[in-house]
Amino acid sequence: MAGRAAAIRFAFRGYPARAEFETAAHGADRSEETGDFMISEMVSVPADRVTLGGDLVVPARARAIVLIAHGIDSPRHSPGSRTVTAALHRAGFGTLSLDLLSEAEDRGVTPEGDRRFDVRLLGRRAAAGTDWLKAQPETRTLPIALFGSGVESAAVLEAAAELPDRALTAVVWGARPDLAGDALGRIRVPVLFVEGDRDPGLLRLDQQAADRIPAANAVRVVRDAGPLFQEPGALDEVVALATAWCDEQLRGGTDTGR
Repeated sequence: MAGRAAAIRFAFRGYPARAEFETAAHGADRSEETGDFMISEMVSVPADRVTLGGDLVVPARARAIVLIAHGIDSPRHSPGSRTVTAALHRAGFGTLSLDLLSEAEDRGVTPEGDRRFDVRLLGRRAAAGTDWLKAQPETRTLPIALFGSGVESAAVLEAAAELPDRALTAVVWGARPDLAGDALGRIRVPVLFVEGDRDPGLLRLDQQAADRIPAANAVRVVRDAGPLFQEPGALDEVVALATAWCDEQLRGGTDTGR
């Protein structure tokens, strides 16, 4: 882990229970949802000579941590993203919500131009986020799951192919696994695809990708849901499927249901 700078951290009280943040003096705080102490910090993660912004939340007695890739199709502070992270915290999972683009790249003002669809680059950054978690005292002993949707899902799958000994599993929804290309054939960690039944095209892409992955995998379908899972309760069902899958991996088994 040498050469990776320490994170720049700012702590907030009440996250994720509040949408607005109130500055606190330290990073360990009591959750207003559970009463337990937890770590809640904004962090900066070095990767590829840039700095990536993220939000780290580690509930008390967390049994694993989820790196959620953001920054292209999925803003990390959107209502949907907050729904996912809050549900994961209630289920006992920590989260690192990580933007895969720097602020300059997000604005498209870098000499390299638009990097939003450079899946190999984005995958390396998701992998760098995983390495960063393994270097932090609060998270280094926790198993790491990789989550992503949309274009970010391809970056998660690319990272999973590079991290057979550091990632517990990968979970993607509303996914574009076709963008991961040849990385699918190199994945050695279990993968869960979750798709809504209202988008048969994406569901077909998931099934085709699943057939190319040599590791254990499964495709789960959320009824009456579209690709963005904006229907009432749809994201909650995604999280329920994802946490059940992660719990199965933590127990050492894989219920593919295929």
